[in-house]
Amino acid sequence: MKTHHQIVIIGGGTAGIMVAAQMQKKHKNLDIAIIEPSDTHYYQPAWTLVGAGTYDFKKTARPMENLIPKGVTWIKDYANGFEPEKNSVSTKSRGNITYDYLVVAPGLVMDLSLIEGLPEALGKGVVCSNYTDPEHTWDVIKNFKGGNAVFTQPTTPIKCGGAPQKIAYLAADYFRKNGVANKSNVIFATPGTVIFGVKVIKETLMKVIDRYGIHFKPFYAPYKIDADKKIVYFKNTAKGENQCVITEDNTLGETMMGEAIIEMPFDMLHLAPPQTAPKFVKESVLVNEAGWLDVDHHSLQHNKYNNIFGLGDVAALPTAKTGAAIRKQVPVVVDNILKLMKNKKATNKSYNGYSSCPLVTAYGKMVLGEFDYDNNFTPDPKLKRMLVFNSAKEHWRLWMLKKYGLPYLYWNKMMKGKDV
Repeated sequence: MKTHHQIVIIGGGTAGIMVAAQMQKKHKNLDIAIIEPSDTHYYQPAWTLVGAGTYDFKKTARPMENLIPKGVTWIKDYANGFEPEKNSVSTKSRGNITYDYLVVAPGLVMDLSLIEGLPEALGKGVVCSNYTDPEHTWDVIKNFKGGNAVFTQPTTPIKCGGAPQKIAYLAADYFRKNGVANKSNVIFATPGTVIFGVKVIKETLMKVIDRYGIHFKPFYAPYKIDADKKIVYFKNTAKGENQCVITEDNTLGETMMGEAIIEMPFDMLHLAPPQTAPKFVKESVLVNEAGWLDVDHHSLQHNKYNNIFGLGDVAALPTAKTGAAIRKQVPVVVDNILKLMKNKKATNKSYNGYSSCPLVTAYGKMVLGEFDYDNNFTPDPKLKRMLVFNSAKEHWRLWMLKKYGLPYLYWNKMMKGKDV
């Protein structure tokens, strides 16, 4: 087995496959290898719809061997360490693999230990997460008979920051359609200060929250779950801001301990688990102080090692971790590596932080939150031409895009290295 390749890519997720496919489109004779242990590749953006009972989980999975481009070497193993000074990656069972250029795109991992009681609670009874088992989420939602339906997210970065609220909207719509809404409290609790950082999207979402009567709780950071007693504990992150944390009528049955601890009873709880870079990345010399891959925000070149690039969820980029972001990051990485191959500098610094969050707000409605590093609303010109209307407002055509259009584009265009 070869132990050296021109380009080594760590990760067979969206970012890794796209880089390999686009590289091959530019130069068929490149020697590219992907290090990826999994047999199955998932289209995770559809898991929100699976959790709401409106998408088949099986359709989100494809065999990895069908997606890795022909001519690319698949090293079916775990990467577990770096020696960047020696241009080397260590693997679990195949020893060291050396490279001329390295692309680090292993995604992120769930770290359930960061919320006390979460490892014991998740996936059992009424505690669920679309991030780990969307089919269980659907079971919990359809079996919910009333009470507090709590939706929350952690203080760590997470993939698709809008996902924890999307399922709250779909659940609220489902409860309303099935006669459960009048005996339910839907709560969305977030450590953040606003429902969404882009002003025009925030305005639309606050109307959605009002329509469903959702209890919106900013400054709520979950840190402990007691699954037996059905209580979730939050820390108030307001830090001196004059926030009325518990409302006067307190229909939710919250109790306050001291100035910063809130107990909230629940009858169902959906949350995004805390998420971090994989251990072998987090413990390497390639990360910043927060433990994410330290790359230039615009060129995606590593800030210390010129022949290393990083993109996707593992990268320390101040934007949302989404497939839409990766779609804009990949051409920059590909272009810069090709420049280095010609003994030029990686001068492509065109990535502006673009990401997008398809925010489903009801069965049959969606808003498309597109933004850059400065939280400007930045509709993609191609999509804008196709959609014609204002994507910051709810529309049924955006739902059709989410359910049918985006999966088609993903499997048939993005994964094959074609322009989207």
